[in-house]
Amino acid sequence: MKLNDALHEDDSEETPRSALPAVPELSQLMVHLLKGVLYRDDDERLWASLLRLQARVREQAAVLLLDLVTDEAEGHAFLKSRPDPDESEGAPRLPRLVARRPLSYPVSLMLALLRKRMAEFDAGGGDTRLVLSRDDIAELMRVFLPDGTNEARVIDQVDATITKAVDLGFLRRLKPAGGNAQDRGHYEVRRILKAFVDAQWLAEFDARLEVYRSAPSGGTGPGANQEKADA
Repeated sequence: MKLNDALHEDDSEETPRSALPAVPELSQLMVHLLKGVLYRDDDERLWASLLRLQARVREQAAVLLLDLVTDEAEGHAFLKSRPDPDESEGAPRLPRLVARRPLSYPVSLMLALLRKRMAEFDAGGGDTRLVLSRDDIAELMRVFLPDGTNEARVIDQVDATITKAVDLGFLRRLKPAGGNAQDRGHYEVRRILKAFVDAQWLAEFDARLEVYRSAPSGGTGPGANQEKADA
């Protein structure tokens, strides 16, 4: 058997895991997942490797106190920190590879509004990619910004919040069509957002928005303790 064949064949149930050879693909997968979300559309070859090597990825992630979360229907996978142990049971608090970072009010609000928009988009059927312009996103947020906020300040705040959402991996900026210099920006809402704002959370959306309406603009919104990736 050629070495290349041995590296790419499926894991054998009869071979002890400790005796299995190092798999370059496994290293690539772990590095990619530790850096962020793996999307099927971005790298179909690596996605196929993940589906084939899931068991071994989970083993490697477990050593780092991480769980592998995959959604084959949506086509994405990521690593998520395990819940902290129950302090009432006296279990020691373990170090976290992915730190918790509370989101600001504007970012938390934007993610909630984008998730609501995605639910409406999915209900309409058709395309699977939700693309919004910067102006579309600004309109979603405008009603929740303090009264009297001038247009320039609205746009500045929206741009800053969009940038943060892009950094977190929930939005992806698209290249202007045909090099159009007048394009203020279009963004794809990444479907990974559904894994962080679930159906139960969305069901409470109206109540949460009432809290957002009365929240100070500089604070943190409800549910704003999402992790980057754990995002």
